[in-house]
Amino acid sequence: MLLYALVQLVSWGALVIKLQPSRMAMVVGEGAVFLFLLGIGAYFLHRSIRKEDNLHEQQTNFLLSVTHELKSPLAAIKLSLQTIVKRDLDKARQTILLSNSLKDIERLDDLVENMLLATKIENRSYSFPKEQFNLSELLVKITDRLQIHSCGSAQMIKTEIQPDIKVVGDPFALSSVVTNLIENAIKYSGPCAEVSVNLALENGSAFLRVADKGPGIPDHEKMLIFDKFYRVGDESVRKTKGTGLGLFIVKEVLQNHDADISVKDNVPQGAIFEVTFS
Repeated sequence: MLLYALVQLVSWGALVIKLQPSRMAMVVGEGAVFLFLLGIGAYFLHRSIRKEDNLHEQQTNFLLSVTHELKSPLAAIKLSLQTIVKRDLDKARQTILLSNSLKDIERLDDLVENMLLATKIENRSYSFPKEQFNLSELLVKITDRLQIHSCGSAQMIKTEIQPDIKVVGDPFALSSVVTNLIENAIKYSGPCAEVSVNLALENGSAFLRVADKGPGIPDHEKMLIFDKFYRVGDESVRKTKGTGLGLFIVKEVLQNHDADISVKDNVPQGAIFEVTFS
């Protein structure tokens, strides 16, 4: 289309100049303006097409990721239940298998809640009902649930939580914030690598810090990670599971609580997410 318009412009311009040579300056001037506007239009059209392509690719990756995130815990639950049904296991072994199944169910529940909350936030249909609650107790509950007990005697999540820190906010939405930050830290850290979670009062405000020892986040991606569906690194070689919704939810929820979040580099490696409540 652009080539056709350019050919027509040149042919008509040459014809006008041939018939009326005195109008050459006018034809050249108007042609230059037309080419300028044509170039701007082509640039914005190209940018719009690339944006749509990127969005389509992100949505496709999201669907693939959600499918994988659903299948893994479902397969683990199925295997555990089949083992209990088909084998004569002692009480202790049954308890372990059922406990693992409950953790997988909680993982599925977190995924579904994330998807529902992200949809409600984007549609502006979630009201964020706020009340005063104990943030310290919420963190203890979430870190205990996410704690990894498969690393010998080591506790993967190291916590320093000051007791009885209370904030005014939506307990459900803020629990999603805490869960997403800690799960991301665990996900991007190496096997049995330490993740630290700290909660304290600083200058009268609640201050949450989640640090990992993963690969870290490049400076040019530190703000992009909060976009919906965005995930760090090249999708074609990425091995870490995820949907790209977690940090989008974190940003939106904290904005609705007038809270600030920042991302810093950990030393010697990793990332630190810091949240300051007003």
